[in-house]
Amino acid sequence: MIKFLKKLFTDPELHKKKIFLRSLELFKDLSSKDLGFLVRSLHSRTYKEGEVIFEEGDIGRAMFILETGRIELGMRDQAGKSRKIFTLEPGDFFGEMAMLERLPRSASARAIERSQVHLLYRANLEEILHYHPRIGVSIMTHLAHLMSMRLRHANKLSLLHQPPTYG
Repeated sequence: MIKFLKKLFTDPELHKKKIFLRSLELFKDLSSKDLGFLVRSLHSRTYKEGEVIFEEGDIGRAMFILETGRIELGMRDQAGKSRKIFTLEPGDFFGEMAMLERLPRSASARAIERSQVHLLYRANLEEILHYHPRIGVSIMTHLAHLMSMRLRHANKLSLLHQPPTYG
């Protein structure tokens, strides 16, 4: 246990990840100890420029937290051609609907430059919820808030693009 704690407090990579996570709204309520536990639950990966992270229609198993680089989200139009819908910057996260449901992804994600991301798999979140409910509830509360804000934004955009009704 002492070895683990020593590594936790002296590992510069772990410390760097904790500082990054602390800067995100999603994890703002977590203590340093909680962030340390969360860091160990994440899988880090670097994507090359142009590399596909996931495709529209894939079943989601993880959400992604972008630390460096840029990611483009896109959707296929009715003709099957991919259309850019949004560019993500460091600090953004995406794919969070996979935390709530096991349905096909609604968009594709592709690195538009070398990008470092941290993946939180649904199975890891379920484990956190079971063994560390305070951490899990905090994450889920912030995810619900974010998804609510995004839904409200999408609703406003759809209202702006509807033709006027006469009658």
